[in-house]
Amino acid sequence: MDHKDTEMNEKGVPSSTSGVVVQVREKKGPLRAAIPYMPFPVAVICLFLNTFVPGLGTFVSAFTVLCGARTDLPDRHVCCVFWLNMAAAFIQILTAIVMVGWIMSIFWGMDMVILASK
Repeated sequence: MDHKDTEMNEKGVPSSTSGVVVQVREKKGPLRAAIPYMPFPVAVICLFLNTFVPGLGTFVSAFTVLCGARTDLPDRHVCCVFWLNMAAAFIQILTAIVMVGWIMSIFWGMDMVILASK
């Protein structure tokens, strides 16, 4: 019997199930990967702060890293991740004049809430 129509699982091995599982992982840059996983209420407060004062919520989130919040950069030292968050806040503040930083700040806050809900 010909097995050309056999389903393949994610490792390329024939599977007996009727569907194919596809797993997609987003590759994050160092600034984006430095966003901490915070408790949900703290993330919402940071989003609120970032909405009205660009960079302020990101600045506050940098200190949660020092308090033990984990990030997607487990191989980096805590101080390095702290300074990456401070750099992101500084970029948001500087570029808020031309609206880019304000929009970036809001998206950064939304990412904080999304990560907190996981």
